[in-house]
Amino acid sequence: MSGSQSWYASLRIWDVYFAIGYTVVLVLVAVGHSPGATARAVVATVALTAMAACYTWWGRPLILADAEGRRLWPFIGAQLGLAAVAVTAVPISAYINFVLSPLMFMSLPLGQAIAGAIGANVLPVVAALIGRADPGDTRTTMIMAFFGMALSVLMGVFIVRVIKQSEERLALIGELEASRAEVARLSHLAGVAEERSRLAGEIHDTLAQGFTSIITLLQAAGSELDRDPARARGHVDLAVRTARENLAESRALIAALAPAALDSASLDQAIRRQADRLAEETGVTVAYAMSGDPVPLPTATEVVLLRATQEALTNIRRHAGATDVTLNLVYAADRVLLTVRDDGRGFDPVTTHGGFGLDGMRMRAAQVDGLLTVDSAPGLGCTITLEVRA
Repeated sequence: MSGSQSWYASLRIWDVYFAIGYTVVLVLVAVGHSPGATARAVVATVALTAMAACYTWWGRPLILADAEGRRLWPFIGAQLGLAAVAVTAVPISAYINFVLSPLMFMSLPLGQAIAGAIGANVLPVVAALIGRADPGDTRTTMIMAFFGMALSVLMGVFIVRVIKQSEERLALIGELEASRAEVARLSHLAGVAEERSRLAGEIHDTLAQGFTSIITLLQAAGSELDRDPARARGHVDLAVRTARENLAESRALIAALAPAALDSASLDQAIRRQADRLAEETGVTVAYAMSGDPVPLPTATEVVLLRATQEALTNIRRHAGATDVTLNLVYAADRVLLTVRDDGRGFDPVTTHGGFGLDGMRMRAAQVDGLLTVDSAPGLGCTITLEVRA
């Protein structure tokens, strides 16, 4: 089909063009017919008016409905027949082809439209031959018909090509919009997955570790309840404090806030508390030192440093079997270094895989363009260093 959405969107403009063309031809028929040919002028006027009525109530709805060519040919045939009547009655009515030819290309497939346009331009020649017009006038009519056919075909092909390019452009825009929507959907899914991973890391580094500490403390309290009630009471008190801190962490997670430990304390104080807790819970000797001039850090960076501390100390508590632990927080000119060392049993970082653990620490470090290094070997303890930008 030659009709297109771009044409339909501007159909009102075409309606104005049709009305102007129809009116101009009516005026030419009224003032251009020969004396004594009033009856012919009336016939031409009726035929032209019938063409306008057919377009308004028959052809236009079909074009709007994007009808197939076979459904439009009866309408086109009627237009050609009425045009033949008008041209036969008053030859100057042939100017209606300036309306009829474009209508072909709006209504029909290209090949059929070309055939229709040629037929419309042949009508004046046929009318001149039937009416036995002056040979000179007939020759002029034939020349005008030839140029009319050529112009109609060239303009029609050009218009159809422009319409086709517009449709292709609209299709491309549709594909781009669909691609953009798909990218947005995938970005949303990636964001959801990243947020889930972040929350999983938060839960692992806070709540899970806190619950592990509580279980350990309560088990220790249970084993010492009969033998050393005072020491058991100390374990219970520490477990209660840990539970309260876990509750604060859970509320902070729900509210999407920074770690509760950083709400009321500096990074230095928060890390010191983690070191003190490890010493209280395990009896391990824990040394912590901060050096350099502290500078304000982005919340995300402080969170990564604190979570790395918590994860490192949890690993020491659960796996290392260490007797001495050292933590150092160093503020340099353009970076901050966190180092956690223990004299425990160590491990091979190349072959050891498990849980969130080190992988979670590395993911957190990557979130703030940090670098995590692990130096360990079986029987030689472990040193974890996290370097971030200040």
